[in-house]
Amino acid sequence: MTQWTAARLRGLFLEFMQEKGHTIIPSASVIPQGNVNVLFTIAGMYPLIPYLTGKAHPSGTRLADAQKCVRTVDIESVGDASHLTFFEMLGNWSLGDYFKKEAINWSWEFLTGDKWLGIDPNRLAFSVFQGDENAPRDEEAANLWREMGVTEDRLFFLPKQYNWWSTGGPGPCGPDTEMFYINTDKEPCGPDCTPACDCGRYLEIWNDVFMQYNLREDGILEPLAAQNVDTGMGLERTACVLMGKQSVYETDAFTDIIKKIESLSGKVYGSDENTTRSMRIIADHLRTACMILGDERGVTPSNTDQGYILRRLIRRAIRHGMKIGLPDVAAVAIAGVVTAQYEQSYPELKARERFIAEQLRLEEERFQRTLKTGMREFEKLSAKMTDEKVIDGANAFRLFDTYGFPIEMTVEMAQEKGLSVDTEGFQLCYERHRELSHSGAAQKFKGGLADASEATAKLHTATHLLHAALREVLGDEVAQKGSNITEERLRFDFSFSRKMTVDEITHVQTRVNEAVQARVPILISEMSVPQAKALGALGLFEGKYGDMVKVYTMGGFSKEICGGPHAGNTGDLGQFIIQKEESSSAGVRRIKAVLK
Repeated sequence: MTQWTAARLRGLFLEFMQEKGHTIIPSASVIPQGNVNVLFTIAGMYPLIPYLTGKAHPSGTRLADAQKCVRTVDIESVGDASHLTFFEMLGNWSLGDYFKKEAINWSWEFLTGDKWLGIDPNRLAFSVFQGDENAPRDEEAANLWREMGVTEDRLFFLPKQYNWWSTGGPGPCGPDTEMFYINTDKEPCGPDCTPACDCGRYLEIWNDVFMQYNLREDGILEPLAAQNVDTGMGLERTACVLMGKQSVYETDAFTDIIKKIESLSGKVYGSDENTTRSMRIIADHLRTACMILGDERGVTPSNTDQGYILRRLIRRAIRHGMKIGLPDVAAVAIAGVVTAQYEQSYPELKARERFIAEQLRLEEERFQRTLKTGMREFEKLSAKMTDEKVIDGANAFRLFDTYGFPIEMTVEMAQEKGLSVDTEGFQLCYERHRELSHSGAAQKFKGGLADASEATAKLHTATHLLHAALREVLGDEVAQKGSNITEERLRFDFSFSRKMTVDEITHVQTRVNEAVQARVPILISEMSVPQAKALGALGLFEGKYGDMVKVYTMGGFSKEICGGPHAGNTGDLGQFIIQKEESSSAGVRRIKAVLK
């Protein structure tokens, strides 16, 4: 009998797609780039939106990958049998190449073929678009499934809310067809039981999207000149089916992580409902935190945007760890298991292992302090509430903003005292705080530059040398996190977990000035990102994989991907002086420097 693992499923999918002429591309960052309205990469298609909307991809018209995804909309549901915040999406794309016939035939072949997944065809059901006043019923997709031998009782026509994909506005759109595994342990919920009723009988495992229309500004659908295919298969969910498990947490994606939690806590997974739920939350949240921290565009815990989500995940895991008796800094030990499990597929985790551990340790230390001060303030607040039963939004936000107390913890503790929290009022305070924060930094800097003047170009060039010197002195965990450059000075943010020593600052400053004194020409080369990466150039590779980029080389001192203005020779810069080294945010330091 075949021994299924998540890694084997991932490998088979990519092997199958390669046989069908697809180029295998690496996973993009979980932190999206470009004009997208999401904090994290929530589906495999997001990094490919420019190519699905007309831009030519350098790797061709047939692509496939295993994409790291983070989705936290259902974070409160994590702990049940299937919800996850991090998951891997297996996907293949046709950019104006093949269409419905090939996509459906290949989906069937991969799902049912003996060489591939070998799923019993009778355990599969399929849904297609039923049509509406704007677009016809997708009989083409339905007939293709019928040709595969699918019977009418396993073929469902569903409305647009279930079987239609769009960007949410004008642009490419079209019907999709979804594939479901039939859970025979669940009886139909009624005579009209379909995959849309969410009763548990049908588990979605794959989705083929057919982008065949363009939605115009006036709401009219017109055929696309170049039709695309975008598919997505949830790796963990499909692995659960193949392994015959009732929960994704019982697959090998989680078994080693949960064993570590058991050994550290002395508790047994499955012994009772509360312990099982807490272990699932810890396993899921810390796995996700490792993927975010280990990403090349990784963020650090903070009180805004992606950093807030990361902080919430880590602290929620720690809180549930306290419930089951996990010792302090257990998160670091659990992270080690995550890294060991995924380093083959995502080597960036191993490269950033020390950084991941340090950030988890620091966040746990901060959270322990937060718990003490926040709980003390909460008790003061709740003690004053004699007749009132609702903690207002302003006080809930004060606990969050002043003491770092998570809103979900305020809600949980309030419930224990028979109180509730005005979460809508909290959200209003939070949004007002964000608006004020953003307006305080309203000056616009393109790529961190105030302008393209000669003085600014020189300081921009100096940031390249500074970045290289910091990595040389402090280690490869250092990565640029932002910059702000004017004609007068530079400000450079970088990942590092502690204050630099005086000797380290002096050493970095000396190395930059040595590069200046060497008077080396600044050479510009245009190449693909794989070439730049092979040459050892610094840069955020995932989001631009395959694109042509400019690499700026300064002798043996610096080699970096960039697109801004630079000096022509390092000797043009003048003396480099570090004026200040300080904290920018959790796990991020800031250097302010000038040229004289």
